[in-house]
Amino acid sequence: MGRNNGVSILGVSILGGSMKRFNLRTALAALCVGAASIAAPLASAQTAATIAPDFPTRPIRIMVPFAPGGNVDITARTIATALGEALGQQIVVDNRAGGGGFIGATVAVKAVPDGYTLLLGSSGTITVAPAVAKNPPYDPVRELVVIGPIHSVPMVLTASGKSNINSYREFAALATAKPGLVSIASAGSGTSNHLAIELLMRDAKLKLIHVPYKGAGPAITDLVGGQVDSMIDQLTASIGHIKDGRIRALAVTTRKRSVLLPDVPTLNELGVAGYDVATFTGLFAPAGTPRPVLDKLAAALKRALANTAVKERFTALGVELIDLDVPAFDAYVKRDFENWRNVARDAKISME
Repeated sequence: MGRNNGVSILGVSILGGSMKRFNLRTALAALCVGAASIAAPLASAQTAATIAPDFPTRPIRIMVPFAPGGNVDITARTIATALGEALGQQIVVDNRAGGGGFIGATVAVKAVPDGYTLLLGSSGTITVAPAVAKNPPYDPVRELVVIGPIHSVPMVLTASGKSNINSYREFAALATAKPGLVSIASAGSGTSNHLAIELLMRDAKLKLIHVPYKGAGPAITDLVGGQVDSMIDQLTASIGHIKDGRIRALAVTTRKRSVLLPDVPTLNELGVAGYDVATFTGLFAPAGTPRPVLDKLAAALKRALANTAVKERFTALGVELIDLDVPAFDAYVKRDFENWRNVARDAKISME
């Protein structure tokens, strides 16, 4: 048996003189792989350490996956200036509408996780659309991380001012007496208010006719005109018509009453036990964003939301700031996602 005068590199034996060129290349390749595996976490740590103290050094983009003028866009523009001041950099609001919010959200999800592309996420793009989509383009739990919460908006169950429905009890009694007769509008199939309707039908044991529209605007127009009997929609979109008497508020969807409609009871008060639905907005980043960067963004968002002008703007819009820390909001988002997946499954809703 001959002597082995070779050396071992990363478990690959290199024999003196007798080793073939192919094996030498293999050993060198293994050496490179091993070195890379050692260097990778060091580089990652160095990158995080390098980014955090100087971040941000250029403008930050907030993706809004809807057209200008809607709730999510207004939210982004309300916080943009104050957030930019807190970070010492310009905040650019980038509207990418289409695909029910999937197009713009996907741009943010797939962006380089360096803190310079963020998502103004809402119930629609974070918990509802992925819950009802047959093949969602991203997993909101695994591919996004929470920077912080912004606000929540209650929904409201309303009836047309031209109908004979004056209270929730009359609404429920009519739907129970004549199943499938009472119509209820939403902004479209698979939307937040559609799932709120499905949840109401499930928990209150009502059979309603769901009438999906292409947006909340046309739905409210037909509700005012009496073409549909009722609707569930965000309170911010309905409050003007309620105040004008063109539609009637029957119940709010959250556990507590709204400050904008203190005399209108909640569905939970009216016997739909446990019913609690609100839409939310928050700021999110792609998974893999360095923790020091996330912490810096979270602190800046908190300062922006404490800005007097920002608080006054949100109060005027009728929304409530969410008073949760990052871990609690992250847990809330995950529960909301699971809740809507269960509702979609029970109602057999699956969108292409």
